[in-house]
Amino acid sequence: MIYCGIDWAESHHDVALVDDSGQLLAKRRISDDATGYQSLLDLLAEHGDTEDAPIPVAIETSRGLLVAVLRAGKRQVFAINPMAAARYRDRHSVSRKKSDHGDALVLANVLRTDMHAHRALPNDSDLARAIAVLARAQQDATWNRQQISNQLRSLLREYYPAALDAFSAWTNGLCRPEARGLLKTAPTPARAARLTRTQIQAALKRAGRKRGIEAEADRLREVFRAGWAHQPPLVEDALGKQMLALLVQLDAACTAADDLAKAVEEAFPQHPDADILLSFPGLGVQLGARVLAEIGDDRLRFADARGLKAYAGSSPITRASGKKSSITRRWVKNDRLNHAGYLWAFSAINASPGAKTHYRRRRDDHGDWHAAAQRNLFNRLLGMLYHCLQNRRLFDEHAAFPPSLEVAA
Repeated sequence: MIYCGIDWAESHHDVALVDDSGQLLAKRRISDDATGYQSLLDLLAEHGDTEDAPIPVAIETSRGLLVAVLRAGKRQVFAINPMAAARYRDRHSVSRKKSDHGDALVLANVLRTDMHAHRALPNDSDLARAIAVLARAQQDATWNRQQISNQLRSLLREYYPAALDAFSAWTNGLCRPEARGLLKTAPTPARAARLTRTQIQAALKRAGRKRGIEAEADRLREVFRAGWAHQPPLVEDALGKQMLALLVQLDAACTAADDLAKAVEEAFPQHPDADILLSFPGLGVQLGARVLAEIGDDRLRFADARGLKAYAGSSPITRASGKKSSITRRWVKNDRLNHAGYLWAFSAINASPGAKTHYRRRRDDHGDWHAAAQRNLFNRLLGMLYHCLQNRRLFDEHAAFPPSLEVAA
């Protein structure tokens, strides 16, 4: 058996091959281009790599062109956590020496000694991986939009509180096209106070508003003309220019989030697991796509539901030593899936009577705080999702949350 370890970098990668006894068979530095990738494949072929019996590879990343080339065919690629690789390095040397070739050799020996303890990258379909790219990008764009919106809100608090008061009645506030359009028209409170009813109505129409334009224009005009504190004129103009620069970033973030959301809406329903995911209470297209992006569609990825729950961070972890024992939440987990689970459980409480009953029972009977009860509900929903995906069944409210004996009677 031959094992391969690759220490990847931006411009080059170091490769090491070892056999069962740990003897170094070959080492090479390849470039990060098509020539380098072909050189790597040729090196693997020289040492017995075939389509039916490929050499397993360990690397400290799960994405990139190099990983895509290695995953072609039946080859197993193991993405080793860098923290775990650092612990393995200490097994071979206590002097804390480090080199690129040495790291590649450590990764190869990780597979030689503990290949059974690590999990290869899942064999997801191309459609599932494409949905994962779109769903994660949309999630990042949403977070970026909220971050820029918070920055804009903090800036407006310094000199333009009238805008915050005017937009507080709208859902999504500063991210709405009407709010951004009005801020472009009047970047300072002095200019906002001089806006006429006709100008406000025109700004709302340009932003795409269709109903209640006249009433909304009257309300905004009253808010802008109320008595507010002001910065000195020169300072106010400078802050207005800073706000316009930040508004450009917010426009781009809102556009990116909306475009990626549309792309997810087009791609996610094409997946065979979409109907199962959407049958669960609290899961829509965007949130269902995020869940699918993290768990994939490889049915052999998780041995049982407990593995999926541990991966999502919903199941507790026990720490016992001597006479001390504690049960706490998991800190090492898939953060994206855990975040999606928080939103999923939060929505399921109102979408499913059984989920709401389960949540109330955790709060009232077990004394859980809100976060703990919600995490417990997410843990139970994940177990149901694993069962439904394995057996190709839709969610059934009565089977998922059967009524108690007293209620049934």
